[in-house]
Amino acid sequence: MVLEQFRAARAAIGGLAAAAVTVAALAVPTFASAQQQYIPGIWVDPDGCEHWVMDDGAEGFMSPHRQRDGSPVCHRAEICGVMPTDQLFATDRYNISDANRQRLAQFFQGANAYGYLIYGHTDSRASDEYNIRLSNNRAAAVAQVAQSVGANVVDVTGFGERRPRATNATAEGMQQNRRVEIYCLR
Repeated sequence: MVLEQFRAARAAIGGLAAAAVTVAALAVPTFASAQQQYIPGIWVDPDGCEHWVMDDGAEGFMSPHRQRDGSPVCHRAEICGVMPTDQLFATDRYNISDANRQRLAQFFQGANAYGYLIYGHTDSRASDEYNIRLSNNRAAAVAQVAQSVGANVVDVTGFGERRPRATNATAEGMQQNRRVEIYCLR
């Protein structure tokens, strides 16, 4: 099933984009059995995200290529929106008010992107486990607004306090770290 989707997407891309969306053989040995030879490679999907691929021509396997922190390895993404969570959410909450829902909906309708990566962040004032859960919930709430207006959400991840934008030693720095970043795939 996955290989069929891979082949269909590769065939649908065609033209110049096909050069960017090809399976590149890696400099690693192939896995062979009596009947099949699997060729490993990397495939870049139309969203710009990499996938590990093993293909023998008849069947194959594909899984997302992720960085150590769990974020996908994607290209052609740029930050098109940073939403300070202090303005979107009450302290220790992840519910979005109606006014902020409308503001986010207008953003997603006007951003003109193929897809979105939505990442939540916190300051360092709580435990790592709590901050990961809070940032995941906040990113998911923003993603829900995006999906409600028909936006293509590719990935939703909460990083908690692990990717600070500024120091957590000052109130101003902590405020900058409490944010939801939206990456646009164009």
